[in-house]
Amino acid sequence: MKYRILILGCVAGIALTGCSQKTTESPTGGDGLSAFSADSLGKNISVLASDDFQGRKPFTEGETKTVQFLEQKFAAMGLEPGNGNSYVQDVPMVNIATEASPSMQVQGTKGSFELKGFTDYVIWTEKTDSVISLNKDELVFAGYGVVAPEYNWNDYAGLDAKGKIVLVMVNDPGFRVDQRLFKGDTMTYYGRWTYKFEEAARQGAKGCLIIHTTKGASYPFSVVQNNWNGSRLRLDDRGKEQKYCSTVGWVTQQTAQRLLSAAGKDTTLYAQANKPGFKPVPLGVKLSTSIKVKATFNKSHNVIAKITGSKHPDEYIIYTAHWDHLGIGKPDETGDSIYNGALDNASATAGLFELARGFKSLADKPTRTVVFLSVTAEEQGLWGSAYYALNPVYPLNKTVANINMDVLNSYGKTKDIVIVGRNQSQLEDYLKEAAEKKDRVISFETHPESGYYYRSDHFNFAKAGVPALYINNGIDVVDKGKEYGQQKADEYTKQHYHRPSDEYNAATWNLEGAIGDLQLLFEVGKRLTSEEKWPEWKQGSEFKAIRDKSIANP
Repeated sequence: MKYRILILGCVAGIALTGCSQKTTESPTGGDGLSAFSADSLGKNISVLASDDFQGRKPFTEGETKTVQFLEQKFAAMGLEPGNGNSYVQDVPMVNIATEASPSMQVQGTKGSFELKGFTDYVIWTEKTDSVISLNKDELVFAGYGVVAPEYNWNDYAGLDAKGKIVLVMVNDPGFRVDQRLFKGDTMTYYGRWTYKFEEAARQGAKGCLIIHTTKGASYPFSVVQNNWNGSRLRLDDRGKEQKYCSTVGWVTQQTAQRLLSAAGKDTTLYAQANKPGFKPVPLGVKLSTSIKVKATFNKSHNVIAKITGSKHPDEYIIYTAHWDHLGIGKPDETGDSIYNGALDNASATAGLFELARGFKSLADKPTRTVVFLSVTAEEQGLWGSAYYALNPVYPLNKTVANINMDVLNSYGKTKDIVIVGRNQSQLEDYLKEAAEKKDRVISFETHPESGYYYRSDHFNFAKAGVPALYINNGIDVVDKGKEYGQQKADEYTKQHYHRPSDEYNAATWNLEGAIGDLQLLFEVGKRLTSEEKWPEWKQGSEFKAIRDKSIANP
């Protein structure tokens, strides 16, 4: 797919765009705050989340429309192309469509039985072979599937995992019992499902199955089921030595218990796995199933626009939001099969426009360059931002900070704003000071065990050493209180997250809270554009050493 640069002229057929908007979309003068508009935000969300955009899945017509819309909006606002003369950065990827066998055969020393795909387990592959087969492959319980030298922890100690399927627990060792392990209730990257698959592949395992719990994963098994016989994207790394497991996926708690029973074991193994010095346990259980694979290599796209700084044009503040969602998939109970992704993440994608309007309207041009980066394939594993971090348009050691947004507030103004990733960087202090000036307060994520700091696009900037700020919506709703705010947050997670029902509703959404949060992030960005001192990672952050090294060795 190719996209032409929309610098001159008009493109018909995309709502809410056009040549006439260039002046109205870029008001000038003042401190920038008056440029923010809940009405404008809502209109852009409604376009991006419309059925016409088909859930914005990469490699589909939905991507074509989304990228064209983003290009045209940025051009109409008078923003410069962010990648040379183009608003687009190509992201080479592969789409891996899978058709798994409907069942899995289990043979154990204490019994044999058949598991039902989708109901008992969900599997897929990250390989591009035409057929993936498990043929009486051995199952080994490997605790959390973690190798963490800094915590003196190795769940693979003494195990030759080659050709084996590892069964591992969700989250990390600090999650269940002992606050002294790892970071206690605060998930480390070792608790993420992506890490577990990566480590299993490094160990030479043929497969990795994670035992699902709603609390440990922070979402129900129904979210996992969205992956059944679908398609997934990853970066196209042909020619590179990258290891992948043949089969990866999740099993329900009940399924895990049946697998352990087939080995004459029980869930007391979980308690053993919480203790330092745990060794993996061969189960004497054999698994058999197969997956048909169709791999399609293509290019997806990041969209980049910028406002060049007046004094330090070679220093950058990057705002990010992912434009993609899940496309067309399994119908819900109403028959709706379009996963519109209105909150996740049409909301923050539209928020980039509001931030750009704010910076364009400033009486004094920003002294550093401000970049607006809308990335692809976040839903598939943060791939768009991962590709950018590996192939940065702007040097990462010249990137002052990243400010990332994912799911804005749709239920009104709040007194608080939530920082995800406590005590990571000084950007936390910047946001605190900006909030206090608006008579607001910062709070911190109430479920650090969910590992949200490792679950959105800022994480790829953090891994590269760039201080990264990530927020969540507050819950202390003005005139309605915390109970109401928590109710709305829980309602979204349980009823709409990654479901077709995540749709824009102008009658019930109140975007004034989203505007308030965007204005705070705008104030942080303004400060970053003008201060001579760069923000730093705090002592104790796992990313500080990376930044220090990159600055010392440009």
